[in-house]
Amino acid sequence: MLKFENVSVSYGRAPVLFDIDLEVTEGEVVAILGSNGAGKSTTLRAASGIVPPRAGKIWFEGTEIGGMAPHQIVDRGMAHCPEGRRLFPDLTVEQNLHLGARSKQARKVVAESLDEIYQLFPVLKERRGQQAGSMSGGEQQMCAIGRALMAKPRLLLLDEPALGLAPIIIQEVFDVVRLVRNAGVTVLIVEQNVSQTLDVVDRAYVIERGRVVLQGTGTEMKNDKNVQRAYLGA
Repeated sequence: MLKFENVSVSYGRAPVLFDIDLEVTEGEVVAILGSNGAGKSTTLRAASGIVPPRAGKIWFEGTEIGGMAPHQIVDRGMAHCPEGRRLFPDLTVEQNLHLGARSKQARKVVAESLDEIYQLFPVLKERRGQQAGSMSGGEQQMCAIGRALMAKPRLLLLDEPALGLAPIIIQEVFDVVRLVRNAGVTVLIVEQNVSQTLDVVDRAYVIERGRVVLQGTGTEMKNDKNVQRAYLGA
């Protein structure tokens, strides 16, 4: 579904990613792990068109998308839920959700999509007329994920969805990832909560200093001594 072939990315003259090879197959949940500044979020930004690759190719469902504008990539069936949620705090929950339905396909089924989001996140239905900025961090994260799902994506990119949340809310977020996958949406997730992430993913990649240094199934990665030492406190 999504494939990186020798992808390198720079911000100006500063290189960030080096010859990244990565693949996500339809129906999977795949994680990108690594320390702060390793290039995880940049990988998602490259996939969604926010930053263009300096070298290499990015394929989505058989079409090369490297260099495409973000809105064109959304129209093809990919949505990006960014780190930090990025909601419009003064708009209501429902207004924020509507902003996600901007692709050609999504605009045709807004009412149906809202019903689906409210079934997935009942609290958002209760809060639909409330300003998004007045909700708890966990509720805001649900709204951000819901907004991305309003685009009717086949591939959802999640960047640090558990960041800054209480442990009990973090579990709810990972439960949502399972629900999203069960609903037929493929997921590529960047997350620093490594232990819980590896419990829900099919496969994972570890990026260090802009390079893929390790990959494997969730179980293989959880049992890997290097991963245990670096990320699991073992």
